[in-house]
Amino acid sequence: MKFVVLACLVVAASALPQYDPRDREATVTFDERSDSGDGNFRYHFRTSNGIDTQKTGTPGTKGQSNMDGVFSFPLPDGRTAEVRYVANEYGYQPESDLIPTPHPLPPHVHELIRIAEDQRARGITFD
Repeated sequence: MKFVVLACLVVAASALPQYDPRDREATVTFDERSDSGDGNFRYHFRTSNGIDTQKTGTPGTKGQSNMDGVFSFPLPDGRTAEVRYVANEYGYQPESDLIPTPHPLPPHVHELIRIAEDQRARGITFD
């Protein structure tokens, strides 16, 4: 029983995120900001551990802030992760090679969607 508990603790500890001591020592190497006070802003930060982020904001038509930006950070395997995004009245829309995407729809599904839209346009409904 003690062995099972010990094995579970070892597995749990190995699943924890690995801490990189360089993260604690990271410093800001680039800092550029501007804010006009009317909802328009821009910033760009870079740190010594490879994190980079920039964002531009403008007032939206429905009272929201529209933003677009990009952030990147180093991955443990040496590659750099990058996420580009837009946030506006349509929500947060990120784009990155790291974000899983669904498989494309088979061709017959496109035809079924077209048929359903046609039926809806003609007023055909189903209960």
